[in-house]
Amino acid sequence: MNSRIALENMPTFIPVSATKPIDHIQKIIDAIEPFTEPFTPTQGEAIRYLQNNKRFCYLITEGSATLYRRGDGMILNSEKAPFLLGVSGLRGHHDHLYVRATPDAKMYRLSTERLYLLLEREKLWESLCYLIMYTASRVYENCTLHSQLSSYEIIKIQLQELMQEPERIRLNVTAANYIQNRTYLSRSGVMKILSQLRDAECITLNRGILMSVNRLPQKY
Repeated sequence: MNSRIALENMPTFIPVSATKPIDHIQKIIDAIEPFTEPFTPTQGEAIRYLQNNKRFCYLITEGSATLYRRGDGMILNSEKAPFLLGVSGLRGHHDHLYVRATPDAKMYRLSTERLYLLLEREKLWESLCYLIMYTASRVYENCTLHSQLSSYEIIKIQLQELMQEPERIRLNVTAANYIQNRTYLSRSGVMKILSQLRDAECITLNRGILMSVNRLPQKY
C-alpha cells in the first residue's frame, strides 16, 4: 500500500445496489397502515422486533432507520422511508437484531401475526417476496463488500454514503465514527486514511465532521 495518495481526479465509484421495489412496498403499506398503531421511539432507543414473546414489524413513512446486529453493534443496513422493517423473520423467535430510527422518523407498529393475516387477505405475497429479496440483497451486499475490498476501498464507499446522508445525520457524527459503526476496520487505520485524504485535500473535515468530498483517488 502506498503511503502517498494519488491526487488525480478519478471517477467516483458507487456500489451497485438492488433496486428498491417502491411500488410493492407501497402496496403493503396501503393495506396494513389502517391496522397499525403509531410508534414513537425515544431518541437513540434500540427498537426490538421481539417484545414479551410477541414479534412486531415496523412501518416507517418518514425519516430513516438503521439495522444493527446485537452483540457487536455492527450496522447491517440502512433504509429511508417508505419501508417495512421486520418482515424477513415473520416466523422467527430469535432476537438477534435491533433498529434505531432518526429523530424525524414517523413509525407505526403491527404484530407480525396480524401482518400475516392481512397479507393473506389482500394477496400481497408477491409484494412481500420482492421486499424480502431486496432486504436480503442489501444485507448480503454490505457483508460481501466489506470482505472483498481493501480498507481504503471500504472507507471510500462509506465516505460517499455519508455525503448522501441528510445533513441532520452527516453534521452530527464524525466520519471516523460513521465508518467504524459500519465496518470492522480499526480506529487507528480509519483515522490514518482520513488524515491522509484530508491532507491531500481529497475531503474536507471540520472537527472530524465530513463537509465535502472533493475527489477520491481510485487507488491508495
